[in-house]
Amino acid sequence: MTAEPRRIRVAIVDDHPVVRDGMAALLREYQGIEIAGTAASLDLAELLLDTSVVDVLLLDIRLGRETGFQLLERYRDAARRPAVVVLTAFAQAEYAAAAHRLGAAALVIKTAPMTELVAAIRAAALAGPAAAAPGSRATDPTLTTREQEIVRLVVDGRSNDEIGAALAIATKTVEGHLRRVFERLGIESRAELSARAVAEGWLEVPTVARRRGLGPPPGGDAGGRRS
Repeated sequence: MTAEPRRIRVAIVDDHPVVRDGMAALLREYQGIEIAGTAASLDLAELLLDTSVVDVLLLDIRLGRETGFQLLERYRDAARRPAVVVLTAFAQAEYAAAAHRLGAAALVIKTAPMTELVAAIRAAALAGPAAAAPGSRATDPTLTTREQEIVRLVVDGRSNDEIGAALAIATKTVEGHLRRVFERLGIESRAELSARAVAEGWLEVPTVARRRGLGPPPGGDAGGRRS
């Protein structure tokens, strides 16, 4: 008799009850995922991590006056820590870069499909926390100057139409460049492209949020509620 694969124990840290509880309910519907607990603040998150077995932590960036990056920094060198998938409503390259520097396995936009979030959870659980060790850097792929421009805008969350307008090229030209990059590098989605570009250091990402990535994105309000 084949043993049932070990379930991935996921904890969710988000200060919005509807988001937190709704995400937990949706994730319970996926095979192999178990909700280890939820928390609305950094203090409650630390208590949860200290008292529960957690494989993957889904961590919101903006937690009221706190930030998920603070928790990442506290646990960056801890012997017992889960893999971390950072959640945000901001499609900002600076946030992704800061998350990676502090050891996160991935960054997922909150508007992404649940299938994308589940894929990130499973990948993070498989790789473990050591996969995103701060300072790690993979070999840069060979990208043309135009491909670098397009990839940077994909990381910034731009659509193909927006990329075309920004670079003064046709949308079909953008699609062609991305198709060739996907085929050459074995990439299957824009989310994977963004994650790898930032995590593996393909681009020289400008650091706008200079204080360890804790500041709001360009044009954002430090006291805003979005996260």
